[in-house]
Amino acid sequence: MVPRQRQSANGKFFKATLLGAAAGLSALAPTALAQEAGEDAASIQETIIVIAPEYVAEDGGTANKANIPLIETPQSVSIITRDQIDLLAFIDAQQAVRYTAGAFGENYGPDLRFDFVTVRGFTPKQYIDGLAAPVSTSIQSVGLDLYAFDSFDVLKGPASALYGSSPPGGLYNQISRRPSDAFGGEVQAKLGTEDYKQVAGTVHGPLSDTVSYSLTGLYLDRGAERDDVSAERLLVAPAVAWEISPATKLTGLGYFQSDEVRGDTNGFLPVYGTLLPNPLGKIDPSTNLGDPNNLFERDQWGAGYEFSHALSDGVTFISNLKVSEYEEETPTGIYGGGGLVDADFDGTPDDYRTVQQYNFSYRESVESLTADNRFDISLDSGGITHDIIGGVDYRRVENKADFGFIFAGQIDLFNPVYPVQATLEPGYPSAFNNQTLKQTGIYVQDHIGFGKFFLTASARQDWVTVENNTTSAEQEQDALTYRIGGNYIFDNGVAPYISYATSFEPVLGIDSVTSQEFEPSEGEQVEAGVKYDARGLPDGYKLFLTAAAYQIKQQNVVSTAPSVTPVFGTQTGEVEVNGVEFELVSRINDQLSINASLSLTDSEVVESSTPQEVGAELPVTPEQKASLFVDYTVKSGMFAGFGIGGGVRYTSESQGGLPGPFAPVIYTGEASTLFDAIIRYDTQDWRFAINGSNIFDEEYVARCSGPAGCTYGAGRQVIATVTRKF
Repeated sequence: MVPRQRQSANGKFFKATLLGAAAGLSALAPTALAQEAGEDAASIQETIIVIAPEYVAEDGGTANKANIPLIETPQSVSIITRDQIDLLAFIDAQQAVRYTAGAFGENYGPDLRFDFVTVRGFTPKQYIDGLAAPVSTSIQSVGLDLYAFDSFDVLKGPASALYGSSPPGGLYNQISRRPSDAFGGEVQAKLGTEDYKQVAGTVHGPLSDTVSYSLTGLYLDRGAERDDVSAERLLVAPAVAWEISPATKLTGLGYFQSDEVRGDTNGFLPVYGTLLPNPLGKIDPSTNLGDPNNLFERDQWGAGYEFSHALSDGVTFISNLKVSEYEEETPTGIYGGGGLVDADFDGTPDDYRTVQQYNFSYRESVESLTADNRFDISLDSGGITHDIIGGVDYRRVENKADFGFIFAGQIDLFNPVYPVQATLEPGYPSAFNNQTLKQTGIYVQDHIGFGKFFLTASARQDWVTVENNTTSAEQEQDALTYRIGGNYIFDNGVAPYISYATSFEPVLGIDSVTSQEFEPSEGEQVEAGVKYDARGLPDGYKLFLTAAAYQIKQQNVVSTAPSVTPVFGTQTGEVEVNGVEFELVSRINDQLSINASLSLTDSEVVESSTPQEVGAELPVTPEQKASLFVDYTVKSGMFAGFGIGGGVRYTSESQGGLPGPFAPVIYTGEASTLFDAIIRYDTQDWRFAINGSNIFDEEYVARCSGPAGCTYGAGRQVIATVTRKF
């Protein structure tokens, strides 16, 4: 077992320096840039280059289902805009949260299939354009490419009062690219390490006076840090908007994505040679203990609409609907999950190099219909404003999943050779899940303004029915959730706030102790903090800062981890997460970009029927995360368009899993300090950029879920991008 390391003096100095640098840059840079602009105004009028006008977000639509500013939202929200995504060259959602407080990605290293993200200790639900994504039974991600979206929004804390069933840590919502009545777009090519090759493009414009469109496409062919792994992806995402009348608009949104991944994308390396010494040496991060014949295939599509009709100046009807289908299949899934062979069961590996392989085949089909219909009502009476929304949403999701699991061969840890397996495709003989979920929710929210004070109150009643399609048995659960919070906005843009919110998630099955059907798990959060925007600063200064402290409690947790549904266990668990977060996003005079964040998280299992779990931290929930990114652009003059940037990210170690009778030893991943860098050149029509992440190629174990479940973190990645804008 790797003992937890206490924070060293160097670690404390590093984080103190990081925070000091963030505060100093945000305070001093505006003055310096303003002075530079004044001194050189007469001599640098040749060219003006503006590269990221929407770098700092202001709209809190994800948090409120209404056009309420972030500064008036009594809850933490992080929005990674398209300008941020492009500048930092994020290629997936795991990378997108690198500089975001309270959110953690890449805990399983670079996975080519899914986005593994945690928020405040929990796995968030994924939404696309405000509607639940058709996620699989066990993984809360459909892996849609980040290029398809205009922004990546992270709502932290309970969100059930508007969205229904969701974990207490929050959710993330990806907003699709939209049509525009002005012609424009881009064509882009990327080339990077590990044979990364991508071509992509997006175009938008008018089809007539009332109809506009957008079309986004991507083709990706890449390798991986692990040997004998490759992936191909094709994405097409069309959208059409029809302005039926000045008061009525209909937008159709769609996507199709096809993925094929060959080889073993997961780590599943032994603890000996990664976290613990191996007498034969250290395991190379490129080691692949799976098989080049492994195959993961996935096709998914979604089609729907957004409709709005203004019934009057203050009343608008909004309707969203999406039909989705998701299919994945792994006919061959060989991996080194057995760990080092210990034939005599004495606790010591036989030779420290022979690894037992397993073959896990899996397929799942998900069909989903989601709809959300609501009224948005704005009132102003006697100096008191109301922004009221009230609506009904409905979700029907059908999951059908099957699997196979057999022993495979053995492989040499330090000289892997991939012999012909006795059984390459074990088929899908066992049922994993076959159920239909129906959820109906009625919700209402009033955002009330009394001068500079804003009160937000939300409530929702949900009814959930889950039918086992094999036995026709049904379970019904219902829950009432709510949120209430207030903000006071001073003239200088400082806005203290406080809120209380609740959440729920359905839990299927029968309690093994009481023989009663499970109740929904319940979560609650108290959050207090302060937000600050740039309203008190001169024009050209865009800034949004959130500092928050929170406490989350989740009850009715089933101690046995879910596997085949319904699960078997007893519902006595309770977990608690306490945290402090700081996040700054700033763009100053279209020259200086700053992203800074700090997360301090204390998580604990408070109650459990499994005694070993009590007192343990939640998996992949590091106690500390700190980051700083700074980018500077020469905006005008002879070197206009040149830019350079750098970032540093620190993440402390975190537990790989929870202890139990079959997991007496829990390993922690390793702390990491990673550096990123950017150099680029922009013109009005072109961008040439080189982005590097983990540029010093630090090797660290991101997670170790057990003796055979260790995964290295993402190594060095360098990607060159050429973009033609029009």
